[in-house]
Amino acid sequence: MATITTDQELVTLVNVFTVSPERQQQLAELLAEATRTVMNQLPGFISANIHCSLDGSKVVNYAQWRRVEDFQAMLGNARAQPHVQAATQLAISVEPNLYRVVFSDEASPAAGKGTV
Repeated sequence: MATITTDQELVTLVNVFTVSPERQQQLAELLAEATRTVMNQLPGFISANIHCSLDGSKVVNYAQWRRVEDFQAMLGNARAQPHVQAATQLAISVEPNLYRVVFSDEASPAAGKGTV
């Protein structure tokens, strides 16, 4: 499960894939399968979450890795490369960026329950 907090040393990949709407589901399934069968077995992997935009034009992979070096090692991993290449081929464009969490907040338990 993703942990979004400022008190952990980890790196977050936010990878935005632009796709044609007819390929969105195929790409999301490919990324999920790659995570289940390869990524989650690699050193430093923490979590991955796949998001599909409501308009069908984007798929976002929000993944956490223990260190930048672990993420970079994944890119060079022979088992991961075919999945990375297949995802890139399905997309119109790919925008991977690494981030660190600098702020996180969440609703209080009473929020959204109609209480004042």
